[in-house]
Amino acid sequence: MIDLQLIEQCRGGNFNNFRKLVELTSPFAYSVAFRMLGNEDQAKDVVQETMVTIWQKLKKIKTAEVYKTWIYRIVVNKCYDEMRKRKRNPEFVTDDHTWELISNKISEGPSAALENKETSKIISVLTERLSTKQKAVFVLSDLEGMSNDEVSEITGISKSAVKANLYYARKSIAEMVEKYL
Repeated sequence: MIDLQLIEQCRGGNFNNFRKLVELTSPFAYSVAFRMLGNEDQAKDVVQETMVTIWQKLKKIKTAEVYKTWIYRIVVNKCYDEMRKRKRNPEFVTDDHTWELISNKISEGPSAALENKETSKIISVLTERLSTKQKAVFVLSDLEGMSNDEVSEITGISKSAVKANLYYARKSIAEMVEKYL
């Protein structure tokens, strides 16, 4: 966990401690970005942009407890930006091979280890029709295991809206999985 002393030292311009902060923060930032974007390179770019934002705005953090929520909010917002760019310039097109890949992996069971590229395609296919809010809520809640309160705080939407978006996201994904299996 990240403590206030480490944050204070970073505020003072200590680059070595900022490196530690980046090492502690990057894994969970990458996890959210990858799951929301479904693309390794874009997720890495979002994490890098997030770290720059952290460095620029670290002085705003008053307690270590809000740090993690703050980071998630930055990552989610940067993912929103990236998804908006994608809508203007769509790159991903689903095909029969992708759906076959999903069918084969799902049939192997939930404990099957997936490689990043396969995971990326699965996440992209299953969440491509979701709105950006539904995707964020689904990723944070179901994939990252956060509570509705945490998701509400990170996304800035009400707890009831989190529940509604999660319901519709799950329903949409279930319909797609059922249709193609």
